[in-house]
Amino acid sequence: MSLPPPRVEPVDAFDLPEWLGTADVTWTATASVHGGHLVPGELSGDDGGTPLPCDLLGADQAFPQPVLDDEWRRRVHQAWTHGQVLLVEYDDRLTLAVPGTTFTADRALEAIGRLAKAVGVKPGRFVAALRL
Repeated sequence: MSLPPPRVEPVDAFDLPEWLGTADVTWTATASVHGGHLVPGELSGDDGGTPLPCDLLGADQAFPQPVLDDEWRRRVHQAWTHGQVLLVEYDDRLTLAVPGTTFTADRALEAIGRLAKAVGVKPGRFVAALRL
C-alpha cells in the first residue's frame, strides 16, 4: 500500500523571510547528509530569530515510490542546468529540490550556495553545518 504523495508547491525566493538576504545565514542539517534522498535541516540568521525549516530533496528518488512526479522532476533538472535550485514547499517545509537520489557534502554545499544566489546574496554569506 503506497502513501499519498506529499503536497508540493512552488516557492518564490522573494516570498522568503527578508533576513535571508540581509543577515549571515547558517543552514544546519538535522540528520546525516548520507541518510538518503531527504536531508532535513533549518536556516538560521545571525540575528537569533526563529529558524526556518529547510530540507534538501533528491528529486530522482523513485523507490519505493517517486518523491516527485515527472513534471516536478523536469523543473528540478531545468533549474539545476541553469545554475539555480528549485525552491518548493514539500510536505509543508521549504525544500531545495536537487537532481539525484542521494547527497554528498559537495552536492549539499552547492544547493545551499544556489539558495544564497536565489535570495540575492553571495554564497559566502551562507554557512553550512553538515552531519556525517
